[in-house]
Amino acid sequence: MNLTNLLALGTIDMETFKTIGIIVGIFGGIAIVLVILILVVGKFFKVDVDEKVTKILENLAGANCGGCGCSGCSGFANKLASGGGDISDCHVTSTENKAIIAEILGVELKDEERTVAIVHCHGGLENVAETFVYNGTPSCTACNTLYGGNKACKFGCLGCGDCASVCSEKAITVTGKLAGVDPDLCIGCGSCMSTCPKHLIGRIPESAAVYVACSSTCRGKDVMNACKVGCIGCGMCSRKCPNKAITMVNNLPVMDYTKCTGCKTCVSVCPRKIIIERL
Repeated sequence: MNLTNLLALGTIDMETFKTIGIIVGIFGGIAIVLVILILVVGKFFKVDVDEKVTKILENLAGANCGGCGCSGCSGFANKLASGGGDISDCHVTSTENKAIIAEILGVELKDEERTVAIVHCHGGLENVAETFVYNGTPSCTACNTLYGGNKACKFGCLGCGDCASVCSEKAITVTGKLAGVDPDLCIGCGSCMSTCPKHLIGRIPESAAVYVACSSTCRGKDVMNACKVGCIGCGMCSRKCPNKAITMVNNLPVMDYTKCTGCKTCVSVCPRKIIIERL
C-alpha cells in the first residue's frame, strides 16, 4: 500500500505525508548530485594507462619475483617505460621477449647469457660446528640477529631455509644446514639473493664450469679454526690459472667468467677444495 492510499484511509495526516515527501525528495536529490559528481570526477581525473607500459608488461615473464629491484613486474614495466631501468635487470624473461621489449623502448638489446644462483658456502654441519643450540624462530634472518648466528664461521650458511621458502621454482634445498641450488630448476630471479641475511647467494653464467664456495674474508688461521673447508686465501688458484681468470680480493678468489675456459686447474690445485666444479 502506497502513501497516497494511506492518506486516503486516514492512516497518516497531511503534515506527516508532506514530511515524508520532503525526506524522499532530499535523499533523491543527494543521490542525483552524487551521480553527477562521480561522472565529473571520472572524466577530469581519469588516469590514462600508458600503452607502452601495457605492452612491456605483456612481454615480461610475470614472475613478480622482485629480482629486478622492483616490487613486481608492473613496477619494473613502469620503470623501463620511464627510462629508469635496464632490461638486463630482469633475469627471468626470455631473450625473445626481451628483444620485443627492446623494440618497444627503442633501445638495443645487449648480448647476455642466462644466469643461475649458487651458494658461496660449503660449510654444512660436517664442516662447520655450531657454537650454541638455537631454539628461536626457524629463520636465518632471526638466527642471524643473535651473535651473527650459531655457526662457528660467521660468514657461513645458517641453513634455516629462508632462501628455499621464497624460491617459486623449488630450486633450493637445505641439507645438513647448508643450502644448495638445482641449476636445472633455477630461473635466476634473484629472490633468494635478496633474502639471505649473509648475502651468500650469487649469480653466475649458466655455462660457468666452476664457482667459489666460500665467503669468508678472514685470514687462513681464523678460517681453519672455524671451518674444515673454508678458503684460506693462499692464492694458489690465482697463480696457477693459465688464463688469469682469478684474482684475490679480501682473501677470496674472484672469478672472471669472461676469461675462464673451464680448464678446472683451480679445482685441482685448491688445497681446501673450495672451488667447486659444476656438473
